[in-house]
Amino acid sequence: MKKIHSLLCLLLFVVVFSSCESNDDNNNSSPNDETFTQNFGNSVNRDFIGQVVDSDNNPIQGVTIKIGSSTTQTDVNGVFIINGAEVYQRFAYITAKKTGYLDGSRSMVPTSGKNNVKIMLLPFAPLETIQSGQTSEVSIYSGTKVVFDGAFQDENGADYNGPVSVSMFHLTPSDENISKLMPGMLYAQTETNEQAILETFGMINVELRGSAGQKLNIKEGHTAEITLRIDDSQIAIAPNTIPLWHFDETKGYWKQDGEATKVGNKYVGEVSHFSWWNCDAQFPTVTLTLTLVDGNGNGISNVGVGLIANGNTWPVMGYTDIDGQVSGLIPANQTLVLNVYPDYFSCNSSNIIYTTSIGPFTANTTLPNIVINNSPTNLSSTVVGNLLKCNNTNVTNGYVILSRAGGYSVSPVTNGAFSFNEIYCPSNTQFTLKGFDMDNLQVTDSIAYNFTAPITNIGNLQACTAVDEFISYQIDGGTSVFLIQQVNGGSEGNITNPNGLYLNASNGNGSLYIWGNTDIPGVYTTAQFSIEGNGVGYIGSGTTNTVQFNLNQAGPIGQYIDLTFSGTYQDSQVAGVTHTITGVAHVIRDN
Repeated sequence: MKKIHSLLCLLLFVVVFSSCESNDDNNNSSPNDETFTQNFGNSVNRDFIGQVVDSDNNPIQGVTIKIGSSTTQTDVNGVFIINGAEVYQRFAYITAKKTGYLDGSRSMVPTSGKNNVKIMLLPFAPLETIQSGQTSEVSIYSGTKVVFDGAFQDENGADYNGPVSVSMFHLTPSDENISKLMPGMLYAQTETNEQAILETFGMINVELRGSAGQKLNIKEGHTAEITLRIDDSQIAIAPNTIPLWHFDETKGYWKQDGEATKVGNKYVGEVSHFSWWNCDAQFPTVTLTLTLVDGNGNGISNVGVGLIANGNTWPVMGYTDIDGQVSGLIPANQTLVLNVYPDYFSCNSSNIIYTTSIGPFTANTTLPNIVINNSPTNLSSTVVGNLLKCNNTNVTNGYVILSRAGGYSVSPVTNGAFSFNEIYCPSNTQFTLKGFDMDNLQVTDSIAYNFTAPITNIGNLQACTAVDEFISYQIDGGTSVFLIQQVNGGSEGNITNPNGLYLNASNGNGSLYIWGNTDIPGVYTTAQFSIEGNGVGYIGSGTTNTVQFNLNQAGPIGQYIDLTFSGTYQDSQVAGVTHTITGVAHVIRDN
């Protein structure tokens, strides 16, 4: 079995399995979102901590996160914290959006503890440019393709004429990252308004952009033909016809919408719009909750739980939260294989540290605690400590990152206290910790330690390294995003603009640039200054905006350039959407 790379943690698990029965337990009612959401239970408040990474597992800064009505942005480590988000008892929907990437999301059954969310974003990478008004075919190497009739519209429903950039991604069931890359979870609303767990035979994401970068879609009343190659492991069991489902990016679950026909080793169907589309069989569901603990009864966090059924060779993964718990929807009336995988790496060749059969289940079930005992090849340790401010008081708004073997875990602090319960290999006991005080913008050094079983008590960490240069900004009143790496500032120093000024800062994954045609303190508009960056887009004289730049000082080399900016601006990607922005630049002049 392939090694499970579990840096990206999902707090749900949904089993896909090779059977083509349909759900006969419907009530013959038509789809209705208001009625369907009654399955989710009452409104509750839950806490979330999470991380967003790219396809190479690098953290992404400046990603806008939304849970219910709560929003924030990821910091330099791709980390976000939202406490008290209003969600449902049995359904939470988390969205992650950033310019230059396809929208990401995660749906889950939230636990009452601190829910740990990890999302992987794919870059928006145009595969081909086609022309409106012409029939066009866009395909990828696997034979998966889309045929367009040439009719497109923008998000306001207006006809679009011009070049169309097409991005296309085919996600196969055997992709080991399927649980990390797919939107939401494999949970769906049928045509008869029933809940269903899906077995995927392949997903496709198509995103269309116009010449100005605006999102496009198929014109109302028109269709496109999609062709998805069936995974080789599924050809023998693939039904001749299969329901099609599209992902509702507003609601956070899949909806039944048409069907596809098997033609050779591919499914072919017609769709009337684009987001994600999925070829799936459907099954009735129950909720399963379980907790993993060590021999001392401590919950084990960030451990992969994989469920396999009916002969599949790949698991669909869920990951335990900081209390060792994972909860999610699974198919009813099925016997499943449950495997536990250590996070980041394993010392044994099978990558499985625990396995058992569970089910079948006919009702919502909470399993007895699953105990993962130490073995000669895998040990567990609870890492505990306290994060302090410079004045030796406890950090109340911050977190600690534990890094090892190419991956890491995140723990929020509670009045300074933090803890991790990790499985590790005796041959590689080293890890590092780094703490962040978000209120005072202070960090610790990255400090190396070694695991000891059963407790690794590291004592106090003190976040007392001041960040002396930074650019920070807020979008729509969200959490401030701090850029504290690769900070530069100074004079443009060219003949056409000898008094020009520039400022920029980055975290290696995202940057913000500010430049103007003067270094004289004063208040200016975008006639003199411009700003561009990840999560912000471009704000200049050609952008509808009210942004003002207050250049407080622009000292000589070695002294600070201080600038603030605030106002509103038109979203460059979505017509009719206006954002607010506020920001501060505190940068040492380099030239």
